[in-house]
Amino acid sequence: MTATNPATPPARRPLLNRRLAEFGTTIFAEMSALAVRTGAINLGQGFPDTDGPEEVREAAVRALRDGRGNQYPPGPGVPELRTAIADHQLKRYGLGYDPDTEVLVTAGATEAIAASLLALVEPGDEVIALEPYYDSYAASIALAGGTRVPVTLRPHDGAYHLDLDELRAAVTPRTRLILLNTPHNPTGTVLTREELAAVAALAVERDLLVVTDEVYEHLVFDGEHLPIASFPGMRERTVTIGSAGKTFSFTGWKVGWVTATPELVTTVRAAKQFLTYVSAGPFQYAVAEALRLPDSYFDDLRDDLRAKRDLLSAGLAAAGFEVYRPAGTYFVTTDIRPLGESDGFAFCRALPERCGVVAVPNAVFYDHREQGAPFVRFAFCKKLAVLREAASRLRTTFNS
Repeated sequence: MTATNPATPPARRPLLNRRLAEFGTTIFAEMSALAVRTGAINLGQGFPDTDGPEEVREAAVRALRDGRGNQYPPGPGVPELRTAIADHQLKRYGLGYDPDTEVLVTAGATEAIAASLLALVEPGDEVIALEPYYDSYAASIALAGGTRVPVTLRPHDGAYHLDLDELRAAVTPRTRLILLNTPHNPTGTVLTREELAAVAALAVERDLLVVTDEVYEHLVFDGEHLPIASFPGMRERTVTIGSAGKTFSFTGWKVGWVTATPELVTTVRAAKQFLTYVSAGPFQYAVAEALRLPDSYFDDLRDDLRAKRDLLSAGLAAAGFEVYRPAGTYFVTTDIRPLGESDGFAFCRALPERCGVVAVPNAVFYDHREQGAPFVRFAFCKKLAVLREAASRLRTTFNS
């Protein structure tokens, strides 16, 4: 009797959900690890190198000691924070929200984005996003089974601009929503009143939802921040996302929020409750106090970052980069082609050894990688002395 070979086992399916197959380790983790390994100045990942206001930190300590938030906070967020968020939206923008039904606290803006897209997007839906875009947008759309449709912001006249005709042409019968970001990371663009009015009119005309990431709302140096929810016909179709991390320099606390109609908040919460359920209990009480800081705090923050923007922008220009000076956020985008370079990935991976500075290649924020290939982003939310040293290193390296 002839022996038979055991059956060949079937090929194993890859472990990673195929919807995430195109996403590896984030560029921020890669470049921050490179900064640690080389001892380079990290202008890649966008986090400040100093803490925010002492009174806000002390508010968190008080909450911890008083036992507020040490156990599960309410699913929608603690009432004090939800009320402070509603008051902030009313005071700043004239947008009235019911803190009990129209505000949802999240684990940072990243969870708010993920929960919104998971809740609102189904397989086959198209989501328009302004390209380049924050990398979690693409992953969240993929997890929801949606199809991302990039509309590319293109640089000219020293800044990035939205082509409204291209945006209109991107809308199809399958378009579910527009994912907006202003002030815009990574380009620093702040959409104008005219641009936002056109986006709003398109959303109303085509009955689209809008999810808008406004975490840099207080970091506007030129122009003004205008929530798209304040435009005619938009409040009932807009999910607005905010965050404490960028405004108060406590990025590790991960306190974000959503403001929208009761129907939209309920929808987003249906997804959010199965992500973190709740988070950051004591920090929520501290952020409630932070949102009530006097106007002088927000003015001083903006003025400080404007000075840092100008310092780093001037240093980069002196080193030979073409600089697109941002109107908002705390990032500046540069073109490396005047330096004789064209591959942002290779440039950023070599930069720490070359001159002791870390940056991020903008191509990671594009579907059309070739569109972003020669562009590199630097963060300026650092101490002035750190920015001066980074600028000096760049000038020495590229002007020698």
